[in-house]
Amino acid sequence: MAIWRFEAIGTHWEVETTDPLGDAVRAEVAAEVERFDREWSRFRQDSDVTRLGREGGDLVSTDAGVMLDAYRALSAATAGAVNPLVADSLSALGYDADYTLVAGDPVRAPAAWEEQLSWTATQVAASEPALLDVGAVGKGRLVDLVSDVLASIPGDVVIDAGGDMRVRGEAVRVGLEHPYDPQKAIGVVELQDRALCASAVNRRSWGSGLHHVLDARTGLPVRTWAATWALAPDAMTADALASALFFDGGPALAETWGAEWVRMSTDGRVQRSPGCPAELFLGGRAAPPGSGN
Repeated sequence: MAIWRFEAIGTHWEVETTDPLGDAVRAEVAAEVERFDREWSRFRQDSDVTRLGREGGDLVSTDAGVMLDAYRALSAATAGAVNPLVADSLSALGYDADYTLVAGDPVRAPAAWEEQLSWTATQVAASEPALLDVGAVGKGRLVDLVSDVLASIPGDVVIDAGGDMRVRGEAVRVGLEHPYDPQKAIGVVELQDRALCASAVNRRSWGSGLHHVLDARTGLPVRTWAATWALAPDAMTADALASALFFDGGPALAETWGAEWVRMSTDGRVQRSPGCPAELFLGGRAAPPGSGN
């Protein structure tokens, strides 16, 4: 397998293909990554989403409808815990565009976010300045977009964007990294023609107990679950569920969407969906109906 490594959207990417990718295909991937970042990164002063947060108005993007529809489902399933207007909550705790990492008082995200935003398949509009953070679905969406660019490439393809993966062709075995010891895995899963996305409190963490997984209703980091993994046919669905699984309602949404999952609590308990194919090393158990935080 040939491996192409690069940095994008604040994370390390590896694209493995049966044969090396040509310059034209790499340029096409780079252009799609740049387009997505220019439209949706709240860490860029020149991005469309930053302008929306500063001025309100419209953001035109082919990603708008699919991502905001996913947020609507996530918000409904988690009773508002997942919310695309959580950007100001993250900034208040120091995870802002300048990466100050200096925490102030927590800020709750607007509960009525669907009244501030409207969207179609190709556009989102804000009735007043509203800074979006699409971190619950965005990286998975971009993995899928890169996969689409590579759809005509023959042979096997493995896309790994900082642990969010999509595999086409021959199966690969993937370790589920222990959230408190990156040298260990709590299990392994075989991935073939599907996606695996993960989220954990040890990634993008700072200060005393601060990390990027917030409950939008309180503006505070979650405390019950330490790491989540979701398997789905596409990476955006898996990414969305990896966020939802930190909250009540996440397992039910995964069942509705036909996905499998694993999650580990901060006190070391491991749960998984009844049909999850992962081999776990920590005595994981299937989640009982209605289980949550």
